Amino acid sequence: SKAPTAREVIIITCLCYGGSLRGEFVHDDVWAIVNNPDVRPGTPLRWAVFTNDFWGKGLADSTSHKSYRPLCVLSFRLNIFLTGMNTFYFHAVNVILHCLVTLVLMYTCHKTVFKSRGLAFVTALLFAVHPVHTEAVAGIVGRADVLACLLFLLAFLSYNRSLDRDCAGQCFPATASPFFLMLSLFLGTCAMLVKETGVTVFGVCLVYDLFSLSHKQDKSSNEAIHPHGPRQPGSSQPTSQPAHPHRESRKQRFPHKEAWGTCHSPLPPEPKNSGFPVSPRAVWALMRCLTASSNRNFLLALRPFLKRAILVISYVTVILYFRLWIMGGTMPLFSEQDNPASFSPYILTRFLTYSYLLAFNVWLLLAPITLCYDWQVGSIPLVETIWDVRNLATVLLAIVMGLLSLHCMAAFKRLEHKEVLAGLLFLVFPFIPASNLFFRVGFVVAERVLYMPSMGYCILFVHGLSKLYAGLSRCGATSLMVSMALLLLLFSWKTVKQNEIWLSRESLFRSGVQTLPHNAKVHYNYANFLKDQGRNKEAIYHYRTALKLYPRHASALNNLGTLTKDTAEAKMYYQRALQLHPHHNRALFNLGNLLKSQEKTEEAIVLLKESIKYGPDFADAYSSLASLLAEEERFQEAEEIYQAGIKNCPDSSDLHNNYAVFLVDSGSPEKAVTHYQQAIQLSPSHHVAVVNLGRLYRSLGENSMAEEWYKRALQVARTAEVLSPLGALYYNTGRHKEALEVYREAVALQPSQRELRLALAQVLAVMGQTKEAEKMTSRILLEEPRCLECYRLLSAIHGKQEHHGKVGRVLSRPLCRVSIEKGVNQTVYSPVAAERGTLEEQARENSTQCKMHTLRKTFPHTRARPQI
Repeated sequence: SKAPTAREVIIITCLCYGGSLRGEFVHDDVWAIVNNPDVRPGTPLRWAVFTNDFWGKGLADSTSHKSYRPLCVLSFRLNIFLTGMNTFYFHAVNVILHCLVTLVLMYTCHKTVFKSRGLAFVTALLFAVHPVHTEAVAGIVGRADVLACLLFLLAFLSYNRSLDRDCAGQCFPATASPFFLMLSLFLGTCAMLVKETGVTVFGVCLVYDLFSLSHKQDKSSNEAIHPHGPRQPGSSQPTSQPAHPHRESRKQRFPHKEAWGTCHSPLPPEPKNSGFPVSPRAVWALMRCLTASSNRNFLLALRPFLKRAILVISYVTVILYFRLWIMGGTMPLFSEQDNPASFSPYILTRFLTYSYLLAFNVWLLLAPITLCYDWQVGSIPLVETIWDVRNLATVLLAIVMGLLSLHCMAAFKRLEHKEVLAGLLFLVFPFIPASNLFFRVGFVVAERVLYMPSMGYCILFVHGLSKLYAGLSRCGATSLMVSMALLLLLFSWKTVKQNEIWLSRESLFRSGVQTLPHNAKVHYNYANFLKDQGRNKEAIYHYRTALKLYPRHASALNNLGTLTKDTAEAKMYYQRALQLHPHHNRALFNLGNLLKSQEKTEEAIVLLKESIKYGPDFADAYSSLASLLAEEERFQEAEEIYQAGIKNCPDSSDLHNNYAVFLVDSGSPEKAVTHYQQAIQLSPSHHVAVVNLGRLYRSLGENSMAEEWYKRALQVARTAEVLSPLGALYYNTGRHKEALEVYREAVALQPSQRELRLALAQVLAVMGQTKEAEKMTSRILLEEPRCLECYRLLSAIHGKQEHHGKVGRVLSRPLCRVSIEKGVNQTVYSPVAAERGTLEEQARENSTQCKMHTLRKTFPHTRARPQI
């Protein structure tokens, strides 16, 4: 029955992709969702989603990727609105969409391709478990391909539904339902707004209409065209009679068989036992049809199709013009490492490489053995001569595609094997945008762009399997079925293993290095991950490996500089990166910060301004430049830089936080509150901004508000840096017991930090636990004998214990004598004053650390903007 078949497909699909539900945001997901201002939570839904690219950058920007997919972006927004940033539900939606695509493909094959429901089921099953789909389904960004494919199929079905099924006497059926035709245009447009390849559905519909729907007839109707051979001179045109009268008793989808007898001249007799695989009689019929434009009857019969074609072509022209207009009339700019062949100065190299890449993509569909998330930078060497053995694969592909095309033309009149036509259309048309045929694309090979074309591959594969099955003996047919079952099991196993690779950044990037060790890009990405994890030695190794494989990798040089402890060496890396890429805004930023640390202020300012010029959306460059100007007391310029940064990067929580710090130092605490709150709204987990807002309220004397914000920061990050200001608040407001608990926890989290242990010792001393305070202070002095604050506290503890001799011995130390001479002894004998003063110093120091959190860190170019 039909229902169990659908259930089986859903169950098998879910078994293959159920493991992906545990996955994280990986690879392009980070850019398209986590860092995308049009998607991430806390940002309001704006009209900019319809003017920005897939990654949140304005389409008119020269650095934009030009990938216009607003409906996919809105689907991410809906995910976040319903379930937040929980990756489980993102992956669940992808798996559900893949199930829907598989079911709709099975329905499409059953209704328009195969006569057997079983063949449609096998096609859907092969599509469901094919390993090449893993990137599209397990990678959240792949939703663009999956959702576009679903809309593609629905648009195709709607177009078919719009045609008249009872159009007797016409060569081409009329449009019976304008509603379904308009629905097809709408769904095709939606497919394009999900991913650009969706627009190819209109080409598939028109060609399928011309070669299949408009000439659909069974084998008997071909005989009815001229059942008695060639017409004798002087005889009248015979009226064809149906070979199967019982078929005429019910409505046929396209009952227009008789029309062909009046539209065309009689066909030559078809010779028997011809060794030529394509019927000459069928070719003659095709040629007569294609050259009958002078025949008025044929033009009249062609009119319904022409009306549809003119409508569809005009509509596609309009939406493509809109697509080009919204891009600012420019194509995206890619680098050599994205698509090396397109930058070759030799036409032959480009032609041979592009042709070979077609064969390579077909091989991935036939034998998905080697799969990788990134095929750039050296993964597939260029084909530079005609003697390259890989050209044999290109020639073989050309021969196979040519034979399949001839097969389709031969079946034009009889329309046998329309499965080949459907398979070719579904295979070829969706791949055209990725073929470099009309414009340069930003990748060498991308597995997820094969999601849509793989439908055609599955149709052709199953059709060939059915023909082979029909010609085999019973034993051979059984062996073939067993082999197919084993192939499906093998594909399923491979898909499950690929899902495990896509679970995390580490597993994905490590698999890339293992699969394509000669690919510089995968070494670069893995090095970025290792750097983020603090595994700097391993990161340096992979950065250097990437540079060996591709010495012109400017971003690898820049990132390597951020990990180098030797400033001279780091400067050399930054300068080399800028020689290769003078507009590399991250290298300009890092070199500017390095010069800033060397007090080469003017040079640093110039470089930071250049970084902003070439990366106007790089918020950290604004922060670094503004802080440098503020240090130089050029406050007006710093204010202008911050305001420009807020204007160009309104969604940067770090920039709002740093601007608020500047406003506090400038004496504008009320404005600072607004920007702290804006930073927290943009990034609720921004604990630095939360702590800073608490400190601001503390400085304004609003202790209850300060405590509230400190506790909120602890919910985000329960770290020593967050606990410390809360402990200081409790101590300075006389809540010593609570201060003691907080400082004990802080010291447990970070036992090596001297300031925290000293603060804990002070609280212990105030609460009368002088012995423990003395032991703790003495241990600190053993580790750091020149700790003046420790001597001050120790003398205060001895004074509280009335051990005046010990106080004298402490004060007799050379360091203390120097301090006494400078007047520090005024606070030594006052334990409360000493403790409070030290705590306030420690609080101020922590405040400075929090303020500079986003200013001190370097921001290497972690990965290039995704190209798919």
